[in-house]
Amino acid sequence: MDVTPRTLTEVPEPPAGASRATAPSTAPPERGRPRRGIGRARGWILGIVVLAALGFVAFRGLGNATLFFYNADEAVAQQQQLGADRFRLQGNVVEDEVDRSAGVAAFTVSFNGVDVPVRHDGEIPQLFQPGIPVVLEGHWDGAVFASDRMLIKHSEVYVADNPQRVSAYGEGPEATSP
Repeated sequence: MDVTPRTLTEVPEPPAGASRATAPSTAPPERGRPRRGIGRARGWILGIVVLAALGFVAFRGLGNATLFFYNADEAVAQQQQLGADRFRLQGNVVEDEVDRSAGVAAFTVSFNGVDVPVRHDGEIPQLFQPGIPVVLEGHWDGAVFASDRMLIKHSEVYVADNPQRVSAYGEGPEATSP
């Protein structure tokens, strides 16, 4: 065994019978740049997916924010311009005009003396009844407003008339909803 110090430029002789190509190297390993091709491609793909998701959320959010709101009389007056575009229609449900069958409700809403026939295909809130104001989302389907979303408008009179419902869920912003 040879224990004499060597310099870095000295390369030991290979053992007998071995070629210089198979001899162990004493040179330090190369420290080049790590392979970034695959990692960089994954980063770009992840970035594109995140941007696409954000774009979709923004588009959906802005799409709902740009739904125009019309009272029943305004919607009838602008029916030709509105065509089949989605918008929100507001009016009071006409008394004795509600027909519920097979998940579809047919009724009439009125505002400023103008009546609009409505066909609502979707969830009907529990507070829905004749004589109350509603906001409907949908579009014109001929002379009928085809609705798929209904919002019930109520005032502080609801709280005064239904204290048991309000107290069941608590009051104020810290209350939790069902």
